[in-house]
Amino acid sequence: MNFIIFILLDDVVNLYYTYVVNLKEVEMTIKQTLESRMSYRIKRGKAFVYVPGDFTDLSDSDQIGRVFRSLVQAGLLVKIGQGIYARAKISSLTGQPVPEKSLRDLAIEALSKLGVEVAPSRYELAYNSGQTTQVPTGRVIGVKGRISRKISYNGRSITFEKAAEQRRNH
Repeated sequence: MNFIIFILLDDVVNLYYTYVVNLKEVEMTIKQTLESRMSYRIKRGKAFVYVPGDFTDLSDSDQIGRVFRSLVQAGLLVKIGQGIYARAKISSLTGQPVPEKSLRDLAIEALSKLGVEVAPSRYELAYNSGQTTQVPTGRVIGVKGRISRKISYNGRSITFEKAAEQRRNH
């Protein structure tokens, strides 16, 4: 009789253990749903720059901000400005996450997401018109409109200059 009770008790313990494990999996799935959905979009998306507005259909801005921070810690994203994140890859030299594209390309993509029109800078115009042979560094971007954000990564920053409507330096 003791043998049968042991088997029944063992089944109850296994059933309880299975229930607890499944409950924890459900809790983890609920907690990770937003993070997994955002990381899926980031990994599969064509964009290299992400702002919280890209994910407003998934959740509110507070949760999106928390997930952005966790994705930065995980190395999937790097922060390049206030509310601006870039998709990252692991550097073969340092082993640290670095942006997948150049800072200039990321800044232009971020500005377009923020609704700021980009124009050639005065350095690019001078170089393209043949007035100078100095190649522009790409750290100055001409913008039409106002921009008060700072876009930078690892000590390198982008400078914005107001672009004239029509520049004619002939």
